[in-house]
Amino acid sequence: MKTFSKVTSVLLASSLVLAACGSKEEKPSTSPAPSGGASASPGAANNKEKLTLNWMVIADATYQLPAADKDFVKKAIESKFNVEMKMTYMPMGADYQTKLNTLIASGDIPDVFYSQGVDSNNYIKDGVARDMTGIVTPAKMPNYFKYWVTEANLKTYQVQGAFKRAPVPYETDLYRTFYIRQDWLDKLGLKMPTNYDELIEVMKAFTFKDPDGNGKNDTYGFTAAGAGANISMDFPEFLKNGYIGDTYVKDGQFIDVRTDIGMTNVLNDIKKTIDLGVVDPDWFLNKYGQHFDKAAQGKAGIIIGQGKDLAFDNNPAGLQMKSKQAGQTNANWQPFHPWEKTGTWVETIPGNPFLLSSKSSDAKVQRSIEILDWLAGEEGFLLTRYGQEGVDYKKDGKKIEVNKDNYKANVSDNGNFLEIYGWFTPRKPEVYGFDIIDPNITDRDKKIVEKIRSYKILPSVGTALTVKEGMDIGALRKQMSVFHTQILFKEKDAAKWPDYRQELMNKYGGKAIFENYAAITATAQGKTVTFKSEN
Repeated sequence: MKTFSKVTSVLLASSLVLAACGSKEEKPSTSPAPSGGASASPGAANNKEKLTLNWMVIADATYQLPAADKDFVKKAIESKFNVEMKMTYMPMGADYQTKLNTLIASGDIPDVFYSQGVDSNNYIKDGVARDMTGIVTPAKMPNYFKYWVTEANLKTYQVQGAFKRAPVPYETDLYRTFYIRQDWLDKLGLKMPTNYDELIEVMKAFTFKDPDGNGKNDTYGFTAAGAGANISMDFPEFLKNGYIGDTYVKDGQFIDVRTDIGMTNVLNDIKKTIDLGVVDPDWFLNKYGQHFDKAAQGKAGIIIGQGKDLAFDNNPAGLQMKSKQAGQTNANWQPFHPWEKTGTWVETIPGNPFLLSSKSSDAKVQRSIEILDWLAGEEGFLLTRYGQEGVDYKKDGKKIEVNKDNYKANVSDNGNFLEIYGWFTPRKPEVYGFDIIDPNITDRDKKIVEKIRSYKILPSVGTALTVKEGMDIGALRKQMSVFHTQILFKEKDAAKWPDYRQELMNKYGGKAIFENYAAITATAQGKTVTFKSEN
């Protein structure tokens, strides 16, 4: 019988105490010439001063930049814009944040860097981020505004009365879903779960009935990632209690799920599920991405993921392919959702931002903006998503036909490195009107997409939610997580949550923050929206 090891108070410490870790940084290329198919126009760029640019972006841990002579994207950027490009890239999480904060503390702020929304508030308040007025404009970033972001999006996205951050282009289609080992269901003679009770029963079977047939008691029903600090919203107990999404409006009331009074029931239910022994005992300490690795290694049979191709047959960073590589030869990850007809999540709104360094020269800022806009346009999108024209794909008007063998040799077998440069745009070729013919996309993949697109998605608040100057949403979320984890690991139940919530509302400014969010939402929706802070 497997039991859940109690997480000690040491493990409840926030990610701020994590030591800085190393990053992967590509050495400058000695050959700036673009390789086949990369559209480079060096004439105008080479009349400008050559600049060295440092960017820090997010990338899955499985992605690696190749040797300089194989990095045709780097060559194209350096030739086209007359720069020396240095990319630091890491998975989003505590280590990324620690590395970025270390660079900032040393005065070596990246010229362009990705940030989580809450953290960006601190960078703006502390003068780390540069004002973008007159920089991020339709005139200077025509592709960004034409294909991805509206000026209205940008206006509502600002915080602290300053224009110092802008949203990274985001996927408006939602592909958040549960995935399950269909082969485990088949082996145990179980059907796909269609409600919460059935879901729990399957988790029990995956934990205690040896679904992989190896004769060992080494599998769990479910896993998630808490990064040592947070209660993951992947737990189905949120949905069980009617919480769909992170924020939304119900009956004219603004709901912030994780601070809502109803978290009493959610936390109690999560405690019960953990006590059943069906949850990966490392879930709380898992950094984002590690839970996918565990699932791919056959340690858990149910997981929540987001992204259209997460379980595609030929996605080297996806569950299906990584499972096969880990020896799970029968793995068959399939999407499902017990709440598919009533609502699985809310519509997407602008997500995390990119920021510019306040220490960068005007020339570096302008050159970076030119590159970002190129990435957001057709030419940059094709190069960073499908490779070299005439080599990795052929183009006939708007029809793009991928050369499977060349793409594998030039991209997949070289660390799948295009995904690092593709951080700035979602894989959404339809915004440009492209018709992609990709032999890597199987009939199974198409059925996965069809299934997920059939889910019911509920309306969002309709706008980015931003705080006013003096409001500290970061401090509130940090203390909120402390209370959550204290209840989950140290207290017998969630009876103290109402008191903790009142402390969040009063001492940590939650009432003012969420009343402000309600007012922003009311403006966006054109109707009255209020926030109830009392229990």
